[in-house]
Amino acid sequence: MEWFIICSIIILAALFYSNNRARNPKLKIGQVAPNFKLPDQNGQTNQLADFIGKWVVLYFYPKDDTPGCTKQACNFRDDLGQLTTLGAEVIGISLDDTNSHANFAKKYQLHFKLLSDDNARTAKSYNSLISLGVVKFARRNTFLINPQGKIVKIYLSASASGNTAEVVTDLKKYQDQAI
Repeated sequence: MEWFIICSIIILAALFYSNNRARNPKLKIGQVAPNFKLPDQNGQTNQLADFIGKWVVLYFYPKDDTPGCTKQACNFRDDLGQLTTLGAEVIGISLDDTNSHANFAKKYQLHFKLLSDDNARTAKSYNSLISLGVVKFARRNTFLINPQGKIVKIYLSASASGNTAEVVTDLKKYQDQAI
């Protein structure tokens, strides 16, 4: 009986996983990044179209004020000057609400936009949603988007500690290629 239950759970999980993937096709390099319209920690509405003409580092993260997410956010904070010099805007997205984002930004002096995707549509459109029934959170993925709004690099399951360094290195590389 135990084997039957374990096998049933594995089969249901596999079906659920493949079903979610089938409804949400994989994003590709060179594709126009999906637009969004989301509020930031200050209540201002932002959409990707607002950033045309700039490089965008769009990173999804699971939860405000958790160890890995704090490490990643603080690394982006610490490298923000370098990223800004390279012409990039950093935007973090999670399913947390704007109040949570405001507290998180204030606590760690995060001077970049944290967008609230409370309905999870944007995370889903970027294949960055983990849905376990009623529990949903963003997958730690980062997208480097060029000034024309196209995805040039995708960092799946990004490292909380190393993601920023990868983005800076790749941003320099892509900018050198454009010259």
